[in-house]
Amino acid sequence: MTATVQERKVIQQQFQERMNEDELLNCMRCGFCLPSCPTYIESGLKESHSPRGRIALMKAVVDGLIEPDEDVERSLSLCLGCRACEPVCPSGVKYGHLLEEARDIINQNKKFSAPVKAIRKIVFDGLFPHQDRMRTVTGLLGFYQRSGLQKVVRKVGFMKLFPESLATMEKVLPKVPTMKEMKNRPEYLAPEAPKTKRVAFFSGCLMDTMFLETNNATTKLLQIAGCEIVIPKSQACCGALHGHSGEKESAKELAKRNIQAFEDLEVDYIITNAGGCGAFLIEYDHLLKDDPQWRDRAKTFVGKLKDISQILVELEFHKKQALKLPYQIVTYQDSCHLRNVMKTSSAPRILLQSIEGVDFREMKDADRCCGSAGIYNIVESEMSMQILDYKMKQTKATHADTVVTANPGCLLQMKLGIEREGMSDKVRAVHIVDLLLEAVQK
Repeated sequence: MTATVQERKVIQQQFQERMNEDELLNCMRCGFCLPSCPTYIESGLKESHSPRGRIALMKAVVDGLIEPDEDVERSLSLCLGCRACEPVCPSGVKYGHLLEEARDIINQNKKFSAPVKAIRKIVFDGLFPHQDRMRTVTGLLGFYQRSGLQKVVRKVGFMKLFPESLATMEKVLPKVPTMKEMKNRPEYLAPEAPKTKRVAFFSGCLMDTMFLETNNATTKLLQIAGCEIVIPKSQACCGALHGHSGEKESAKELAKRNIQAFEDLEVDYIITNAGGCGAFLIEYDHLLKDDPQWRDRAKTFVGKLKDISQILVELEFHKKQALKLPYQIVTYQDSCHLRNVMKTSSAPRILLQSIEGVDFREMKDADRCCGSAGIYNIVESEMSMQILDYKMKQTKATHADTVVTANPGCLLQMKLGIEREGMSDKVRAVHIVDLLLEAVQK
């Protein structure tokens, strides 16, 4: 909903008070970010849909040159938040921080329609912070899949009432585990080889429900690598969805819950297996930088974070284990946040190239966003599908049998692309840990 005149005045005032002007001025307008920005490219090189253009709009609002009107909101909302602009920026502008602050200011100071307000309340306050409720909702999806209701819904054509991308997404959702499987989660796992490290596992909310098998594969690989694993039950959602959607205070509360859950475990590392979660977790020190009670604790937490692929390479898992699969061409789609924020891009490739039987082929622009970006493929479906179409063109060029990702959103988006292209009978998309475990078991 468009902000009123009074709301715009408040938003403008808060831009002036809260936006980091030094960071805004740090942008030299050089344009190095332009070729890396999917929305700039897909919008026909529209400047306002580039990182440079969005920063210019933020600065203009701060300076009082323009109002934070619907055009400004539209520019910011259309951004994927993939942060591909950051690694190529010669000035090191923290664009992601500016974007999240601007979105938070806008969303906290405008009135949403009653239906939108209710949905945001349910999702941000009522669902994601509560893992028991996440299990309940996922359990309902499991009932839908196993009861035969899914077959009936498809047969009568009910999904045709929804946008094409959502109807296709319903087809590619993973098979949901049972409630019993979701509730019986371990808190400790012993190593299955001579002990190398003591680690904690960040299990996540969606990952420990809808993608439970991938979490199980992750802990199994860690055990095989000699890791003693602790999994605190008091951990919560990482807060990424809240932070990216203008719910910063809720994200801070979730961050505090997670820091408290992990800080007394006496572990070497905290392991993640979802690029989006890991990228938000690793910036808890920025999120809580103004809180004297939490900023140092946040820095300690951040210092222990590692992606699963990174620790496996460091422990030489790929050299100590016999990894083998039937011959297949494999390509890798980078998780934007894993690559651009967690700075992890070589480790997944090292692991994939170490599997006997894998013909690894690098995809052109593998580091360009696939268009998933959390819930972006739902709220900005048209742009998301444009970006996905380009990604599928590059996927086809590799002639891959298997597309590997390192983030649940990317995984679903690539499955969606495969389904849309009619390639589901010959191409599969998998999370890297599921493929690695498959290679170990073979």
